Amino acid sequence: MIGVFDSGFGGLTILKEFLKTVPQYDYIYLGDNARAPYGNRSHDAVKRFTKDGVNYLFGQGCEMVILACNTASSNVLRELQAEMAPASGTRRILGVIRPMVEEVARITGSLGGGAKASVISNNGGKESHLFRARNNRVGVVGTRGTIASKSYETELRKLNPDLKVYGQACPLLVPLIEEDWADKPETRMILKKYLRHLMNCNIGTLILGCTHYPFLYKEFKRIMGKNVSIPHPGEIVAASLKNYLARHPQIERRLSKKGIRRYLTTDMPDRFRQIGGRFLGLNLGQVEKVNLAQ
Repeated sequence: MIGVFDSGFGGLTILKEFLKTVPQYDYIYLGDNARAPYGNRSHDAVKRFTKDGVNYLFGQGCEMVILACNTASSNVLRELQAEMAPASGTRRILGVIRPMVEEVARITGSLGGGAKASVISNNGGKESHLFRARNNRVGVVGTRGTIASKSYETELRKLNPDLKVYGQACPLLVPLIEEDWADKPETRMILKKYLRHLMNCNIGTLILGCTHYPFLYKEFKRIMGKNVSIPHPGEIVAASLKNYLARHPQIERRLSKKGIRRYLTTDMPDRFRQIGGRFLGLNLGQVEKVNLAQ
């Protein structure tokens, strides 16, 4: 069984892509809504909360837990991997940052240095005169915690030291998205203001470092323009999970495949069912309330 942990609702955008790409596995989603958001919390608090969630999911029979929370992935993933799922063990804890970093390094590596590549249109035809330029300037948007951690910057520079990385915290976007204001003009105005700095930095690639942000994917694309590449987080992470399991058959064989889907929250299951259903695009059915402190 695969566990997906997040501080709240955002990780459901990752689970949504898992259910499209690798639907054969059983999944448990746990949102720690009682203690959300994590973005403004201290490192110690994020570690304690995330450890509680991962322990709970392991206790429910999960062989693997995905931290579908950028704040948790950026701040405490490595520590929890060492403490709770060492390489010599059978359990695994994975995050959402490394897949995105590898994709961005691929984009900037293959098309960096001023090189150009032709764009393939949706109908498969080659548009001979349309080119999309890439450069070594990468922008990252996310919560205050994710941006302050500089985890994306650190991981990107491990793969390509020449990259220039610019961060922008966007603290108002998560509450606006959860209030179903993604399509409001006020949200578009705030987003445009947040992105102004990155536009002035002339970035070629933008990382959406928060799992809520796919709700605004079209707006990000519209504001940044056609010359800025914006990888879709859910699609990239789902493809990475599929690849990981293909490369680790000893782990894949242990995962159950009975079509089980469970949704857990630490607070207000009715609200989780309502908002979570919008995030996942499905009727969640029963949502269980759990206490991670027990």
